[in-house]
Amino acid sequence: MPAPCKTGIAERIGFLSLPQSYPGGTTRVETVETHYSWVFLTDAYAFKLKKPVRGDGFDFRTIAARRRNALAEIRLNRRLAGDVYIGVVPLTGDAQGRLAIGGRGAPIDWLVKMVRLDSRRMLDRRIASGRWRGGDIEPVASRLAAFYATAPRVRLIAPTFTARMKAEIAAAERAFSAAADPQLVAALKPITRRIVAFLARRTALLRRRVHDRRLVDGHGDLRPEHVYVNGTPRIIDCLEFRADLRQVDPVGELAYLALECRRLGGPPIGHPLLRRYRERTGDAPPDQLVRFYAALSAVVRARIAIRHVRDPGAHAPAELRDRAAAYLAIAARESAFLSRSLDRAAIGRR
Repeated sequence: MPAPCKTGIAERIGFLSLPQSYPGGTTRVETVETHYSWVFLTDAYAFKLKKPVRGDGFDFRTIAARRRNALAEIRLNRRLAGDVYIGVVPLTGDAQGRLAIGGRGAPIDWLVKMVRLDSRRMLDRRIASGRWRGGDIEPVASRLAAFYATAPRVRLIAPTFTARMKAEIAAAERAFSAAADPQLVAALKPITRRIVAFLARRTALLRRRVHDRRLVDGHGDLRPEHVYVNGTPRIIDCLEFRADLRQVDPVGELAYLALECRRLGGPPIGHPLLRRYRERTGDAPPDQLVRFYAALSAVVRARIAIRHVRDPGAHAPAELRDRAAAYLAIAARESAFLSRSLDRAAIGRR
């Protein structure tokens, strides 16, 4: 039996960064690092390599775990981008340490192979460049509405659904306390108070979403940078490694996408998104619910930003703090609407 290849992660990254490593050839390789992956962009394809790390709800430290995750990433993302996700390819190595993509050696890691999309056609870039057109959202809205209408329903009990939301609030409070930024902590407090009050006083509304089987196995990370708007829309990069975070109310995902577009300076797209969703599913959520999900999503994104302040990566700590503050400003606006609506309801009952 041949000795196993003993190359480490640094050698693998170095190999995948070289144009001559790729079958079929490429003129260049661009390397993009995210919190949990490296992505290697060739002329025509993208190859994703998961980092051998453990995090909240996942563990990628073994080759077997990374292979399972790669297979799940292909399967789940083909729901909304079937022609983009090609398959899982082994990174192989022989006893002499020679690496190859899909070679004859033993698999030492696994790559997700995708078609490389033109980044200029992603929704976030279209917004940033000012090339956004209102008509661009209609195909996206129709595609998402069809997806949610046919997505597998999630079997949850109402207390579990609301407990997850409360856990998100508690996690945000811990993250901001750990960041030791008094100004941001002070900004967060009234927001979480309003959201918790809404959860307490509108429990019946959220319980009804569960009882009516509205929750689905969705995307889990529906941001503009994951939406390709050239021709037939493709929505990529779903949250493949945490099934519980994909167990969502479609209204919440749509509210989140609309929120992110507005944060980037784009037009208000919430109404066309929800209109197509209502037409396709017959679900007519009240405005309070949409605003609640927007507020909660903004708090979650603020938590993620502030949590990564101490992590090495592509974003400077000051940039992440500014991003957290921007999300808190959105959450403050949306939660203030919730608070006023609860006050009006209370006055109406007197």
